Amino acid sequence: MKPPNIDDNMLSTATTDCCSSHTIPSVEATPLDRGLTYRIPTMDCAGEEAEIRRALEPIAGIRGLRFQLSQRTLKIDADTDALAAALLAITEAGFEPKLISSNTADSSHAAGDSHDNELVRGTTPKLVAALALAIAAEGVGYFAPETMAWKVAGFAVAAIAIWLAGFDVYKKGFGALRRGKLNINALMTVAVTGAFVIGQWPEAAMVMALYAIAEAIEARAVDRARNAIQGLLAMAPDQASVLQSDGSWLTVAVAQIAVGSTLRVKPGERVPMDGVGQTGQTSINQAPVTGESIPVDKAAGDPVFAGTINESGTFEFEVTALASNSTLARIIHAVEQAQATRAPTQGFVDRFAAIYTPAIFVIAVVVALVGPWLLGWTWMQAVYKALVLLVIACPCALVISTPVTIVSGLAAAARRGILIKGGIYLEEARKLKAIALDKTGTITEGKPRLVDWSLVDAASSLDTAESVAAALAGHSDHPVSRAIAAGLKPNNADIQNFTALAGRGVQAELSGTVYVLGNHRLIEERGQCSSELEATLKRHEESGRTVTLLADPERVIALFAVADTIKGSSREAISELKALGITPVMLTGDNQATASSVASEAGIEQARGNLLPEDKLAAIKTLQGQYGLTAMTGDGINDAPALAQADVGVAMGAAGTDTAMEAADVVVMNDDLRRIAETVKLSRSTHAILWQNITLALGIKAVFLVLAVFGNASMWMAVFADMGASLLVVVNGLRLLGKVPKS
Repeated sequence: MKPPNIDDNMLSTATTDCCSSHTIPSVEATPLDRGLTYRIPTMDCAGEEAEIRRALEPIAGIRGLRFQLSQRTLKIDADTDALAAALLAITEAGFEPKLISSNTADSSHAAGDSHDNELVRGTTPKLVAALALAIAAEGVGYFAPETMAWKVAGFAVAAIAIWLAGFDVYKKGFGALRRGKLNINALMTVAVTGAFVIGQWPEAAMVMALYAIAEAIEARAVDRARNAIQGLLAMAPDQASVLQSDGSWLTVAVAQIAVGSTLRVKPGERVPMDGVGQTGQTSINQAPVTGESIPVDKAAGDPVFAGTINESGTFEFEVTALASNSTLARIIHAVEQAQATRAPTQGFVDRFAAIYTPAIFVIAVVVALVGPWLLGWTWMQAVYKALVLLVIACPCALVISTPVTIVSGLAAAARRGILIKGGIYLEEARKLKAIALDKTGTITEGKPRLVDWSLVDAASSLDTAESVAAALAGHSDHPVSRAIAAGLKPNNADIQNFTALAGRGVQAELSGTVYVLGNHRLIEERGQCSSELEATLKRHEESGRTVTLLADPERVIALFAVADTIKGSSREAISELKALGITPVMLTGDNQATASSVASEAGIEQARGNLLPEDKLAAIKTLQGQYGLTAMTGDGINDAPALAQADVGVAMGAAGTDTAMEAADVVVMNDDLRRIAETVKLSRSTHAILWQNITLALGIKAVFLVLAVFGNASMWMAVFADMGASLLVVVNGLRLLGKVPKS
């Protein structure tokens, strides 16, 4: 059984500090409509989230916390006194919480973007100055005369460089040390201070400057992964043209537009909100929502989605959802929620890191104390090597390797119209051995179509039969009749005495003759069946077709076969799944003959028909026992029990219906089965990159660990090793953003 979905009121089950040996119990998440939201600009990774959690743990009166690392925000639901204590604790931990005035998604993102820009503008000159001073300190140390004046000057220059680059590091580091935590800031504080004290002040300045610059670069790179999906938010315009009561049009901010309003979109503009077409015809590029760039024709009654692009004609539509609840906004929110879940590999890495950091710290202490006795080092050499080890000790590269890769994979999938609800499902997809597929709406179009029609009475006229059948079918609202009418040439024939024959068909008079358009049962009751007709009907019914017959009082005139045809992409999708080693099985409530026919046409060897929802649930359990990890694909409503039982539930999203998003772990926004194979391929690519990153991070650490103890590794080399490894794994993880395998 798969883990439960993460919903709006849940957080990940645990968060591990990347530089601590403890697991942070999660606090119950606050409901979206309660609490105050604070932006914490320097909360960059799960480790810093864990530090804040620890700082808040002792405070009574906190009802809930909600962290959003992608936005660097924390929502706190607490009593007044507890809130004040919480803000003080966060500040003492070395962070600066700033209240966001509005909790709407748009304003939150806008505030974050503005603050990030200010942070970049303020930080870059300071870091450049720190690096220049550190280089100057190195120059003084190497080239200046050995006089007290030059030493004092070099000492002062190095101290200023450390202050410019390391003020925030020291602030966080001392806070962590006071709480007995060994995070990267604490380790850097000890290492740089120690180097300064033993007289290595030029190197201490260079280490702090390089570390601060590398941290800034890394933060920007990680933001690219975290915020890749946020680019979609900008696709929906901020304003729209709204119809007024006097018939005029007024440009209004979308945040102020109510459900039921009428909006107008001109060619080349983006659709501002979700809605249903009222007037006008056009074609719309729905790539931001479904991942498909082929324009879709739209007319009155068709749904339109915020952020999509109007390709041709001007049209008007009625708003069906607020801007904050559009399909696009819900996709972004779901991906952000998915980013908060912890993938299996990430859990493994965090547990390893929790042991690794204290172990290296102990090794550093042993090197400092034992080195002079066993290896003949001076005390200064031993302490220096120990300080180098402290710089190497932080497992940031290792810890960051998993979330940046997972988030990149989630964002890459969303860009292709594949909404994956958590890293666990992105990882599990690669292990799938079998997949169960519902028939209607999944493999087939879900809409009956006229696939064949022919004369039964050779003496009758084709044109007359078509005209009469179209006239009768056009007056019925039955799905089969509508399919027949849609497949024939329309006409305006004047019919009289139209009557619906319950469970049988329809009857009407045309040009003085009474005709019926009905099913096999009606024709039998009229005594108009023959052995030849029975044989023809049997062939069609065995092929999964619904047959309707046109007859007058004397004879059966024509036969019309309607079927739910398979999607054009289904055969290719099934073929791709088989190529990936996944066994497809059809599960449907339709009769076995129809199931077998459709399955054969799609290329599926196993098909089980006449299944109720509980039967599908039992079938999933059987497949899990027979094959192993099994996925279920359906519409998210009737298939809900099977979707819940499957290891990975996949819903055909119909462009993001609420039910589909809630029912499954993966939502295919454009109902294209080929997206499932893409998900499996993406999962396998993600897994490969995850282990590339883990190997890379550990390999670099191991090399420099040996060099530090037995070779000539210096502190600034250790910084390059640590932060260089971090940057390498981030860049490697970002490759997933452009690596979605297309079918």
